[in-house]
Amino acid sequence: MTDIAPTDDAAELTLYIEQRYHARHREQLPRLASMAEKVENVHFGDENVPEGLAEILRRLIGELEVHMKKEELILFPAIRKGGVPGIEHPIAMMRADHDDHGNDVAEIRRLTGGLALPEGACGTWTALYSGLAEFVGDLEEHVRLENEVLFPPFEPGGGRV
Repeated sequence: MTDIAPTDDAAELTLYIEQRYHARHREQLPRLASMAEKVENVHFGDENVPEGLAEILRRLIGELEVHMKKEELILFPAIRKGGVPGIEHPIAMMRADHDDHGNDVAEIRRLTGGLALPEGACGTWTALYSGLAEFVGDLEEHVRLENEVLFPPFEPGGGRV
């Protein structure tokens, strides 16, 4: 699979998003949540500890899984058919979820001081912040592709359905 999104074909873009972003989020989040829990436990009391990060990541695992399943089972198949009447409703739900994910990312950034490692951070802490930077970048691009490229043609005034 190429890492260039097929932005000119909605059906292909849905497959790309599933393979590139959904699969990656499912790999990233459990590992990141585990590392966050370890950092929070081992460095408990350190003023730089991102206390509550593991909880946010564990919640995100569930929220993103539900979100991605809705896309994979309902929205993306409808898009692959060229759209169906009422498609704007699940799209609106996905956009609302995306806003919630943006709030989670803002909280991750707040807890981690903008993903700035404290001096002398251990290997797990370093790997955690590196992995978080990758996850956040992936999530933001995933959301951008859907909100700005995939969804608009299927919304009112977008030219389809």
